[in-house]
Amino acid sequence: MTVVVHTREEISAKAPEGTGVVMTMGALHEGHRELMRVAREQNPYVVATIFVNPLQFGPNEDYEKYPRTLDADVEACREEGVDLVFAPSRDEMYPDGPPQVTMTPGQLGEILEGASRPGHFGGMLTVVEKLLLLTRAGRAYFGEKDFQQLALIRRMVRDLELGVEIVGVPTVREPDGLALSSRNRYLSPSERRSALALSRALREGASRTTADDVLQAARKILDDEPGVRVDYLALTGADLGEPPAEGPARLLVAARVGATRLIDNVPLGLHK
Repeated sequence: MTVVVHTREEISAKAPEGTGVVMTMGALHEGHRELMRVAREQNPYVVATIFVNPLQFGPNEDYEKYPRTLDADVEACREEGVDLVFAPSRDEMYPDGPPQVTMTPGQLGEILEGASRPGHFGGMLTVVEKLLLLTRAGRAYFGEKDFQQLALIRRMVRDLELGVEIVGVPTVREPDGLALSSRNRYLSPSERRSALALSRALREGASRTTADDVLQAARKILDDEPGVRVDYLALTGADLGEPPAEGPARLLVAARVGATRLIDNVPLGLHK
């Protein structure tokens, strides 16, 4: 039976120390369910958090219209065997209004998504740190689709010695390759077809072996799709640093399709 709680006192009283935690903003899809399944396999007790965090939305982003489907989300948690759902209100998480003390993501938070969305990662890390402490997490699970977020959370946990294991779970995709995202629901049928260029470009780039060939192959597919406006296409190291001449790397893309901003990435190996 899944228990739902809404206050810090309730979550602190009910969540056992060392629990497995899945953090979400709700509007749950198959990608979130996969996080829960992995957490369920690895932990005797699983907590899911559902909170649309205002700190990580910019002034022109979709905080107010971000989908809120709590009843359906709780049912999904029940189906995946989650023991406890923590669904705090905005006032519960920030009782004194916007916090005066927040996390600073450093240089890694200033590139890619950080350059396009100033303040986003500081807000994200602030709420993640609070939720890790409130849920008494031993392990926390995040999808690789938001790879820069995953990298920053790992760095924060390491730098602050929070003692939590951060587990990355591979991106879950639709059968046609589109990475699952709560924002996909905003796409019209024609926009959704255009959005497939992102995953297609990543696959094509990942089939190449040198940095120049990877970027050229991916860029060509994106340039050939008029419905896609690219924000960035970047090849980095596996930790988002400079790409190596040889070895593990990451290819990342962000683009607008209609009014919807989408991100995606894939791992790959580079060879001379």
